[in-house]
Amino acid sequence: MSLLRWMPPLLALISIGVTGCPGNSGSSEPKPAPPQEVSVSLPGVDTSSLTPRERREWAAQVSELLSPCPDTPVNIAQCVKEQRACKACLPAAQLLLKQVKDGRSKKEREDAFHMRFDANKVKTLATDGSPEMGPPDAPVTIVEWADFECPFCRLMSPLLEGLVSRFDGQVRLVFKFYPLQAHVHGEPAARAAIAAMNQGKFWEMHHLLFENQDKLEQADIERYAQRLKLDPVKFRADLVSTETKARIEKDKKQAEEVGLEGTPLIYINGREVDLQLLTNPGQDLEDWVKLDLELLGKTPRPAPPKPAGAPDAPASGSTTPAASAIPAAGATPAAVGSAPAGSAARPAASAGPAQPAQPAQPRKP
Repeated sequence: MSLLRWMPPLLALISIGVTGCPGNSGSSEPKPAPPQEVSVSLPGVDTSSLTPRERREWAAQVSELLSPCPDTPVNIAQCVKEQRACKACLPAAQLLLKQVKDGRSKKEREDAFHMRFDANKVKTLATDGSPEMGPPDAPVTIVEWADFECPFCRLMSPLLEGLVSRFDGQVRLVFKFYPLQAHVHGEPAARAAIAAMNQGKFWEMHHLLFENQDKLEQADIERYAQRLKLDPVKFRADLVSTETKARIEKDKKQAEEVGLEGTPLIYINGREVDLQLLTNPGQDLEDWVKLDLELLGKTPRPAPPKPAGAPDAPASGSTTPAASAIPAAGATPAAVGSAPAGSAARPAASAGPAQPAQPAQPRKP
């Protein structure tokens, strides 16, 4: 009888869709179905080392982001699967894979993709009259704005010069001056480099200034000029000439036009390299140049054999050396550089090397 007693109200509840007691959410609205998991397998991309979560993140992103080529209006995954003509699709998928493995956030991965492949990010930079290293017709041109008193510029210097020798005949390095107001010796050092350039000794002076970054007083600079056997009268005249000042101001104006926030500021074939998005700067920059050559239809110079007993390259995500460290040939620069006066975008020169905005996190399943 008790069952028959409660049957009418039970049937009434069922008829209006109530089948249980509501939870603590306070709403009887059904929860939306979870998004359908995207599963992607691409030729040339090995995802076997990814955790299930990383695989989902990577698959979702290569399925969302469009091909780097404007004339290939499909997503990256489809571009690779269908072997479309865009040669940058596979490298883009591989870049996103590396970013996921490095623990980057979704935004950081997207920023890295656009930095590297977005056609709208390429800028034309005038380089006439600037000191350069490497052949003028090299297929890859690296432009660097630097301050001789900036510790991060000192650490970056051997890496950039190393790319010129690593890809012999295929890379040109162009140096531009940006002495920061916060560095009292920055402009005198820049003037000394220009005065040495006028006597054909720019790179020699460049090396001396960076190697002796804590000794940039006037007496020190004149001693470096003597070591390089420069004409002392001409050197002193060029230090204070209006032409020297104009050269510095021209470089600074150009840097500000492209949005310089700190030094070093680096462009490779017209693309700004955001150092915060690099995990292992030395290897990442080498890979960047190599890919640029391949996309241009050039064969990159093979890497020289590693000397017997030489240590392996630092693992991705390894710590970069402190700004006070002496830069060795394989030293890696800090993630960001020194900031111009009034800018909070990058750390002051006295600060230690900053880490990426969102450093790589331990990998989760």
